[in-house]
Amino acid sequence: MSNSQITGRGVVVTGAGHGIGRALATRMAAEGARVVVNDLDAEAAKTVAAEIGGFAVPGDAAWEQGVEALVDAAREHLGQIDVWFANAGIDRGHGLDAPEADWAAALDVNLLAHVRAARLLVPDWVERGAGRFVVTASAAGLLTMLGSPVYSVTKHGAVAFAEWLSATYRHRGIVVHAICPQGVRTRMLEESGPLKDLLTRDATLEPEDVADAVVQAFTDDRFLVLPHPEVADYYRHRAADTDRWLGGMNKLQQGVERLEENR
Repeated sequence: MSNSQITGRGVVVTGAGHGIGRALATRMAAEGARVVVNDLDAEAAKTVAAEIGGFAVPGDAAWEQGVEALVDAAREHLGQIDVWFANAGIDRGHGLDAPEADWAAALDVNLLAHVRAARLLVPDWVERGAGRFVVTASAAGLLTMLGSPVYSVTKHGAVAFAEWLSATYRHRGIVVHAICPQGVRTRMLEESGPLKDLLTRDATLEPEDVADAVVQAFTDDRFLVLPHPEVADYYRHRAADTDRWLGGMNKLQQGVERLEENR
């Protein structure tokens, strides 16, 4: 049965050419949504749009001009935007010596793109009394990502912005979700090097599993979308005894360092 929160809605998915974004766009279309597919990879965006009966708007949705062009094109095609998936993300820069350029790029894509989109969407949603903003963050946004301060900080920022958006506009009819998976079978996971073993300690999910979790969260407007249920326990442990949790994470870091030494 189709989800009443999705059927007939105008939906935009950024970073929808591959991985989780592709799965989200595909599932939204299957549920009866009218989907705009955005990706920096123009050919991938066009391919996905053709497969699902969507509308491709390739481009860089991280910058002010890019997200404005995407919003304008989506509104022209859809009439109105009901659901925005701020899904595009990158993993750049590892360790304390990560260059400034990697920090700047990740802040733009993983965090500020969400802010820039919300500025354009929220006023209309407040006027209509309805709108849905979905951030693809990561378990790293609730916990941390060993080896990658850039990813950890920007994904924490993504969750923090989603929390602020929900706290500020919930009574105006705006529903916000933060998707926080662990290991998902995507290109990012395959390219994660020694951290792949850590990320796959719990079950590795398919992108379609994440899309399933999102649809379930839509039924009760649940803020945190946790495709890996273990993350809820880790999050509770972190809050209940932060020092103990950090000690455990440091032991994992030592294990990662040993793996790197033995490669």
